[in-house]
Amino acid sequence: MATVPKRAETHRISPVCDGDHTFPRCYKWSTAAAHKANARWAAGGVNVNAEERQHQIVALARRHGEVDVAKLAAELTVSAETIRRDLRLLEKHGLLRRTHGGAYPVETAKFETDLAMRTTRGVPEKRRIAAAAVALLGDAETIFIDEGFTPQLIAEALPTDRPLTVVTASLNTAAWLSTSTPATVLLLGGRVRGRTLATVDHWASGMLAGFVIDLAFVGANGISREVGLTTPDPAVADVKAHAVRAARRRIFVGIHTKFGVRTFCRFAEISDFESLVTDTGLPASEAHRYSRLGPQVIRV
Repeated sequence: MATVPKRAETHRISPVCDGDHTFPRCYKWSTAAAHKANARWAAGGVNVNAEERQHQIVALARRHGEVDVAKLAAELTVSAETIRRDLRLLEKHGLLRRTHGGAYPVETAKFETDLAMRTTRGVPEKRRIAAAAVALLGDAETIFIDEGFTPQLIAEALPTDRPLTVVTASLNTAAWLSTSTPATVLLLGGRVRGRTLATVDHWASGMLAGFVIDLAFVGANGISREVGLTTPDPAVADVKAHAVRAARRRIFVGIHTKFGVRTFCRFAEISDFESLVTDTGLPASEAHRYSRLGPQVIRV
């Protein structure tokens, strides 16, 4: 009998929820390996091998929101060039994105930043994005505002001299609008995610299915030309997908670090949106590539 060759150890990608990367076996850490690395770290980071060092780099980036090459080199007692090699490898496997002098964590099916962390990073850029997005309001009277910090800033920038009805899954956005503006606020029902303080599951999706909304301001954990808009949690993706379907017009809002990132679940195509609003950290050449897929790209 012919010998059937072994299949490579990869993850199949489903049509909707995409496994965004194929990681080598060394990144599937066992609990024992993680405890071993943490014990060495607590002892001063001495004699930590490359695999353990890379694990600690990812852990620090996820804990603090970013890491610095010089500080990592000092703390892990290795050269800056060694750290840069580690960051390149971790970026290749979709765990980090490099910046000038450091890196920040990429959200995956098993890791998502919480709302508290989002309120501390790129705040000036997010405020500019929010202001530019509100300038596109037009004659919309019914609005969906997504969960997240940038959409929350959009809510704070909405005009108060006209009647608006705002639909949102965000507890923070609903609370702020209902106490600070004359807008009519509809809070979607459902299970509250502690990480984002927003509602999900069939209650929220069911409510959205019954609406026809003039304009949706939508965020994402990742946006790429290849797979569209993605988020790590299937329940969140379902709510976002229903919001996209319910809205006549759709505007994406997100800082430049969202671009080129793929997370677990796809909920919309780039062509679904009339505008993508981001900051000038997204190169003009890359913005042009996105605009060729349909939407105008606004960099502020």
